[in-house]
Amino acid sequence: MMERKFVSQKKREYEIEEFIAKSIPAAGLSKIKLQRTPLGEKIIVYASRPGLIIGTKGQNITRLTNELKKKYNLENPQIEIGEIENIGLDVKIMAEKIANSLERFGPARFKGVGHKSIEEAMSNGALGIEIIISGKIPGARAKSWRFYKGYLKKCGNVAVIGVNTAYASAKLKTGIIGIKVSIMPPTTKLPDKVTMLSEIIKKIEPAEKIDEFKETEKKEIKEIKKDAQNIEKAALPADESNES
Repeated sequence: MMERKFVSQKKREYEIEEFIAKSIPAAGLSKIKLQRTPLGEKIIVYASRPGLIIGTKGQNITRLTNELKKKYNLENPQIEIGEIENIGLDVKIMAEKIANSLERFGPARFKGVGHKSIEEAMSNGALGIEIIISGKIPGARAKSWRFYKGYLKKCGNVAVIGVNTAYASAKLKTGIIGIKVSIMPPTTKLPDKVTMLSEIIKKIEPAEKIDEFKETEKKEIKEIKKDAQNIEKAALPADESNES
């Protein structure tokens, strides 16, 4: 019984997300979060164009609220606009921007659109990005074009939890064009990344000279340096450690 309840709840949330996404297609929608509060259902919408969601004097939000009440029997839905920290690293927005550019300028400039999107993501700190555009572009035969830059994991656990992927489609005269965007953000922790203790010490030493540092922070810095030096001594062979 509990499993059915969870499945029906998630299904309902997915339907609400799809409905809101179709209601505001040009708003650059990133994601939607649903939260249950004592006052009712709280719906947080993350988009690159919040003005289109709000509308003139809040008309669009009022219309969406009324439609959600009627269609999904929500008691008191409250729609809020969430802030996107970095639009250049949001795969959903990037895929939608590429689709809008192809629909606006046509298939002739698809290479420029792909390279521009890659440079935008890399300038915002992405570790790697891959864009795949599939369909009848630029000719009459369907084929796939791949644009990539940086370092992007393709297998392993990092490829599942550390790489963000989104899909979009563009409607052109030649047919439907599929767009796939994969971005590895700078927050992804790679298992093969190695940091030298000497580099950590170099970063800590200038901080010790700052007069504004509190005494507790200075003590923590000294402890980190001491631990790092002990680890380096332990890593050396017995003869080398005696000589030092």
